[in-house]
Amino acid sequence: MKRFFLLGLVLLAVGTVHAAKRPNVVIIYADDMGFGDLGANNPDSKIPTPNLDKLASEGMRFIDGHSSSGICTPSRFALLTGQHHWRRFHNIVGAMGSSVFEPDDFTLAKMFKTKGYNTACIGKWHLGWDWNALKRAEAAKWSKKRPSRPEDFDWSQPIPDGPLAQGFDYYFGDGTINFPPYCWIENDGVVEAPTAMLNTKTFRKIPEGKWEFRGGPMVEGWDPYQVLPTLTDKAVAWLEKQSADQPFFLYFPLPAPHAPIIPNDEYLGKSQAGAYGDFVYESDAMAGRILEVLETKGFAENTIVVFTTDNGSEHYAYARLKNVGHWSSGHLRGLKRDVWEGGHRVPFVVRWPGKIRPGAVSDETISQVDLAATFASVIGHTLTSSEAVDSYNLLPLLQGHEYKQPLRKATVQNTFKRAFALRQGDWMFIDAKSGKHSKCPDWFNTERGYGKDETAGLLYNLKDDPAQRKNLYAAYPEKVSEMKKLLDRYKGGEGCAPHAN
Repeated sequence: MKRFFLLGLVLLAVGTVHAAKRPNVVIIYADDMGFGDLGANNPDSKIPTPNLDKLASEGMRFIDGHSSSGICTPSRFALLTGQHHWRRFHNIVGAMGSSVFEPDDFTLAKMFKTKGYNTACIGKWHLGWDWNALKRAEAAKWSKKRPSRPEDFDWSQPIPDGPLAQGFDYYFGDGTINFPPYCWIENDGVVEAPTAMLNTKTFRKIPEGKWEFRGGPMVEGWDPYQVLPTLTDKAVAWLEKQSADQPFFLYFPLPAPHAPIIPNDEYLGKSQAGAYGDFVYESDAMAGRILEVLETKGFAENTIVVFTTDNGSEHYAYARLKNVGHWSSGHLRGLKRDVWEGGHRVPFVVRWPGKIRPGAVSDETISQVDLAATFASVIGHTLTSSEAVDSYNLLPLLQGHEYKQPLRKATVQNTFKRAFALRQGDWMFIDAKSGKHSKCPDWFNTERGYGKDETAGLLYNLKDDPAQRKNLYAAYPEKVSEMKKLLDRYKGGEGCAPHAN
């Protein structure tokens, strides 16, 4: 018996050593930050991003990296599951909306847990909860006739179907900064029950744009300016509690620089791009705090850090360009919601000391869905044909392998149901008459040389025309036909990833 006991201790020790060798993973996920807002991407940027630029200099910067959608919830779902959002839905989760997940969905957090990782999500969730489980019976008749009120809910009850149901051991956040309930949520319960209704008149003056808050329950004295720094405090505190004995996965989705544009006082005037630029600068500072604690705790050398964002910048970017000369999409066309490149080509940086050559820049077309297969390869998880069906393994690319042909057979881009796009090599096919969804002012089209297209779809060679000015749809009918057939196959259910077929 003693022999078996000693053998068990040895095996446990070996398992602990192997677990310790697995890299930690931290994903810092900004909100509504454009490709050209990151200084490393845009030499003409009027926004300093020193911490993220340093991260880029220490890892690999992708200049052709994409989110799955041009809006929030779908991109987050795709990143966490490795499957494109349009296989399930297109729109965001509304105020106090239900979960977009199904019980058996694969997620990054679930995968990491199977390999012994400690997992946490700290920040903006925006993927839904089962708020109806807390709703009092007498409130049901009001659910579609008025905004929810504090008295409609039993706030003492746990909230099902949140981050804990998707593999996270710990959650802290406000859910979604401009959606109710306006309170802190820790794990599966509210920290303090809301007792008031939203009243933006109680907030400090907003320096740019509008509050854009949806009505609903709020904690008395709620201060949206404290959301970003508080989330960062919590993330830093969680990281400080980690040890080298157990690998960890932190998903840190920032609520910024998404509207409301509310930089704190110490960051005002730090950019040359107005309050939005200052808010980006504050977001960079919060990312810097995460990177700093990784260093001070001795985790940095064994931690993969990913920085990216859910979609392009909000429509306020047009006025910003006119007023201060900063274009959030850099050399690209389009903004948040658009199928144009600026809607979904986003900042994308990966650092892994000793594995990724510092200062590397890749023009390989990649997608955030690819993180699932990449991390699966890193930690030794074999994906089934039904898991992460759109995810390609980027590990060889990160380690310096150069591909003679594009790594991805194709990449699908989509925001709303009416318009899909397919990227294949240098070619971008848009199966719609326009890639626009966000309203674009006439002066912008005139200034940038964009005319009106008359074709049923659009085709661009992005190598020659990254700003998508020259529509080649009529000139290359065979290319259009070929790409449309592949797009239809994907939309019909075929997985994009090799392991899914």
